[in-house]
Amino acid sequence: MSKRDFYEVLGVAKNADEKEIKKAYRKLAMKYHPDRNSDDPDAEDKFKEASMAYEVLNDSSKRAAYDRMGHAAFENGMGGAGAGAGNFQDIFGDIFGNFGDIFGQSRGGGGGRSRRGSDLRYVIELTLEEAVHGCKKEINFTAPAPCDTCQGKGAKDPADIVTCPTCHGQGQVRMQQGFFAVQQACPDCRGTGKKIKNPCPDCHGEGVKDKSRTLEVSIPAGVDDGDRVRLAGEGEAGAAGVQNGDLYVEVRVKEHPVFNRQGADLYMDVPVSITDAALGKEVEIPTLDGKVKLKVAEGTQSGKLLRVRGKGVIPVRTTMRGDLICRIMVETPVNLNREQKELLRQFQDTLDGDSKHAQSPKKKSFFEKLGDLFD
Repeated sequence: MSKRDFYEVLGVAKNADEKEIKKAYRKLAMKYHPDRNSDDPDAEDKFKEASMAYEVLNDSSKRAAYDRMGHAAFENGMGGAGAGAGNFQDIFGDIFGNFGDIFGQSRGGGGGRSRRGSDLRYVIELTLEEAVHGCKKEINFTAPAPCDTCQGKGAKDPADIVTCPTCHGQGQVRMQQGFFAVQQACPDCRGTGKKIKNPCPDCHGEGVKDKSRTLEVSIPAGVDDGDRVRLAGEGEAGAAGVQNGDLYVEVRVKEHPVFNRQGADLYMDVPVSITDAALGKEVEIPTLDGKVKLKVAEGTQSGKLLRVRGKGVIPVRTTMRGDLICRIMVETPVNLNREQKELLRQFQDTLDGDSKHAQSPKKKSFFEKLGDLFD
């Protein structure tokens, strides 16, 4: 079977620079890595093909030889291909830094390890009060857990677990094709180094089964929307008793009818009658800790912000408590009867008699600006 052109394999032009070649290879390696494509028998061949193309095109001397002679440059030991193949980790590490960081947690990711259980995410809804004060919540979810029949070992009888004959317990095998060598998880034992002669009938040798679980979660005081609580080891069980993943409980805070949280501060609108705003009054307002008195000064305008110190939130990552910010909303009276309307007209007449608008500072400022504009 003829080999495909290496540039075609990576999907780059013949004048592609080193950066473009690395980028193309990284994309293909992530796409076709065998640990990520256990159900695709062709993925491993595509992965090897891309890796072979990368090793040649990423090396200036090998690339020059390939450009001159094509695949023939590396046949029959020409071009130092056999000696220069090195280790796959050297190639892949050039892109990702550390091969193990990317694929070490995948199934059979080297060193005879089986894959760590996946992390799980659970979204929990809280009221603002629960998020601010902290609470305990019971959650229910289904996730892979150690099989009860075999206690997570994959076999009921420990004698049924034997050393893998393919990799001799190493969990890895070395494959070589031409000048290129790849060390990968043993396909027979999937990197565990062990084989099960008589798999557990309930989990079929996996050591895990889906189970319904109930956990009590302690939500710390001060959490905000989007915060996560990590429960170590409560995620998906690792295959055949390997380390479990973690469970991340993500907080969603419901909208509150009165308060709006912004960081450590709480905001609220306080409706005030036009009379109370004009004459001043002490009004009672709610907080998350009970009711307090708020002094509305004489002549307070709609939209003014009044601060109540220490009635906000203590965020989960600090000890500094925020404030309660009250926005005064002066209400215009509605559904007036005839007598009330007449009284308001009489009141307005007394205000209109003052040409300087002493009782309406914003109105005075507004008309002064208009005068400046049109003059």
